[in-house]
Amino acid sequence: MAKQKEVKTNAMRILDKLKIDYIHQSYECNEFVDGLQTADLLKLPYERVYKTLVTEGKSKNYFVFVIPIDKELDMKKAAKAVGEKAVAMIHLRDLTAITGYVRGGCTAIGMKKKFKTVINDTAKELDTIYISGGKIGLQIQLRPDDFCTAAAAVYGDVITP
Repeated sequence: MAKQKEVKTNAMRILDKLKIDYIHQSYECNEFVDGLQTADLLKLPYERVYKTLVTEGKSKNYFVFVIPIDKELDMKKAAKAVGEKAVAMIHLRDLTAITGYVRGGCTAIGMKKKFKTVINDTAKELDTIYISGGKIGLQIQLRPDDFCTAAAAVYGDVITP
């Protein structure tokens, strides 16, 4: 009997190429609702699970912010962190065309293009974080500094108080 080959996402292939240690968890998900539901399903603490948000600046450049799932992006702090006058969330219908990922499976690792990426500095306090694995139904656990390496991300204070 042939052994079933493990399916790797683009994000996982990038982590493998960079020799970054990670653990991936799959889960059943017929329809993505939000990161809180994912955390509840996997019994993960909210403060360790991060979501990926894509914005567009006044310059028409795109910026990626990675924040805890139970927090909100502070648009003024976010704009300041990337040197813009203002940023706004992109339309959901444009997500796949811009990033190559779908809602619920979007990660800053392996997007179609490299965008300036900021992960909220609360991640520095944690041993590991969970991010989307690049498709719905897959989470990756890794060290925050390793995420920064793989996504070319920097730390910044970008959430509402």
